[in-house]
Amino acid sequence: MNVKSIYQEVILDHNRKPRNYGSLSGPTHHATGHNPLCGDRIDLDVNILDGRIEEIAFRGESCAICKASSSMMTNAVKGKSREEAETLIQEFREMLMSREDKDLDHLGRLKVLAGIRDLPTRVKCAILPWHTLHAAMNSTGDATTEADDHSNKLVANNH
Repeated sequence: MNVKSIYQEVILDHNRKPRNYGSLSGPTHHATGHNPLCGDRIDLDVNILDGRIEEIAFRGESCAICKASSSMMTNAVKGKSREEAETLIQEFREMLMSREDKDLDHLGRLKVLAGIRDLPTRVKCAILPWHTLHAAMNSTGDATTEADDHSNKLVANNH
């Protein structure tokens, strides 16, 4: 099995059976993410207790890449400290924004999504859940990919 078919299989699997899909009752943190270019919109609920992500769930309307990235992200950060989650957010964004072939083994299963960087119009779809997690953990409001073309910066809309 080649890398491309593994990538496609992972995307399809997480799109068909997303992990941690739904909502949490009374989350300690919440944010909504929106990608105006393709219409992806996700809501992310997080329960952080003693500095750790105890529970996390997402819901919304999104393309297969965004849904798969959300599903894989929620699995990856559950049980992690806020600092570990922030590091993972940065490493994931760097993986998709960089053209360099770096060692990605530390990202585990997330590294299969590196293939998205070959589809520039879809990178924002994969990064949106990660921006939304950052916004939720930092209580900065909602996240958007609107200004992410060249800056690789999170845009937060405070409400």
